[in-house]
Amino acid sequence: MSAVIRQAVRPALRSIASRRVACIAIRHNSTAAAPVDPKISAIVDQISQLTLLETSALVTELKEKLNISDIALPAAGAAPAAQAAAPAEEETKEEPEEKTIFSVKLESFDAKSKPKIIKEVKTLLGLSLVESKKFVEGAPKVLKENVPKEDADKMKATLEGLGAKITLE
Repeated sequence: MSAVIRQAVRPALRSIASRRVACIAIRHNSTAAAPVDPKISAIVDQISQLTLLETSALVTELKEKLNISDIALPAAGAAPAAQAAAPAEEETKEEPEEKTIFSVKLESFDAKSKPKIIKEVKTLLGLSLVESKKFVEGAPKVLKENVPKEDADKMKATLEGLGAKITLE
């Protein structure tokens, strides 16, 4: 019984689906109620039946035939800026900029100077004495991030003077 119903329903569903595709094609291709050119409609139908590999080959062939470059097209208004930025980027690659922002990392310390380093870390980070002790004992750890070069150098000199090993990253 259900096989008979399926056979009766399938042609109706196919006709509904084809009408829906036609409506979508008309809505997609134009905002006005102009009919779609049958030639274009036939091409769209043929393209929609291609596999992904066939579609990729079609795109490659169209690019060659129509002389289209592979670069992505920038948004409107951004094209002149992108073209102007390209030479500037090449210049900066040749001369690497000096790093101005650092992360100060406590690598290790002398056991004799541990109390002095704990006090300095307490002052630098605004931690309690217990938190500072745990922090120092958990070395290697980053003391501060996004520190300007001058401040990072001062911190490094101070802590190294107390017997700590500091790295700037």
